[in-house]
Amino acid sequence: MDLAYLRAHPAHLPTFRTHQRLRETPVAGGDICAAARLTLDDGHSVFAKSWPENADRPVPEGFFAAEAAGLRWLREAGAVAVPEVIVVLPELLALDWVEPGEPTPEAAERFGRELAGLHRAGATTFGAAWPGFIGALPQDNTPTEGRWSTWFVERRLAPYLRRSVDGGALSGADADLVEQVIGRLDGLGGDEPPARIHGDLWPGNVLWGADDRAWLVDPAAHGGHRETDLAQLALFGGIPHLGRVLAAYQESWPLSDGWRDRVPLHQLHLLLVHTALFGASYRDAVVRTARAVLGRAERATVDR
Repeated sequence: MDLAYLRAHPAHLPTFRTHQRLRETPVAGGDICAAARLTLDDGHSVFAKSWPENADRPVPEGFFAAEAAGLRWLREAGAVAVPEVIVVLPELLALDWVEPGEPTPEAAERFGRELAGLHRAGATTFGAAWPGFIGALPQDNTPTEGRWSTWFVERRLAPYLRRSVDGGALSGADADLVEQVIGRLDGLGGDEPPARIHGDLWPGNVLWGADDRAWLVDPAAHGGHRETDLAQLALFGGIPHLGRVLAAYQESWPLSDGWRDRVPLHQLHLLLVHTALFGASYRDAVVRTARAVLGRAERATVDR
């Protein structure tokens, strides 16, 4: 099987893998899927991710189709490096292989400019034209017009707060803190038209390539707020050279006043996803972040 054959017959990939007709090398693929590098007969490589055979539930319907739709939508902007989708099937996704490299200051600055270009490509509404996932959880992408703050509460904060409480990861008191954040959202400002965003842009979803570019992978892509992507880049230790990324972004498309104060608010969504998906180990991060949002809201009220 070479790349031309694979493009023409994508449904044959599982059969070739089953009968060991491809050279397959396991690679790191995150917390949800199994991942491998597949080397084709022409020497071309693809990155394949699949639902683990030992998973305690079947692959959610539309799981890989949603990721493929998001990758293609981000790639259509022609702004930032996004791997090409080669195969999308109900049970697996295969992308063009990106040779990994090291993060450099120059690549970080380029990434900041390119990310601004991606966001500028925009979206017709908040949400997306396909059902969404973030991690293994469904994410409501129902296209929605109106204010970002209302949409963010209804589609991004409240659903994962409910899941986190129902699953026992957050207590009633923890939920009250997040509800206070929801009640203060209007006072933080920052409403903007929908940008074209990655939506799950924690540092692990930025792949530094040997071509000295930063590549976007594993999106939960949708029309959202551009500050969300930037805030997520600072989570879990932060992306390398974050300061250079932000500086280059600001030069390309300056952020609205008060954006630094809104960083915890935008991070809260992804942290609630983590309590909903992985449990109470992320509870302290949610509580700490909710308190930071409330503290900044109080300061904003005093300043006014």
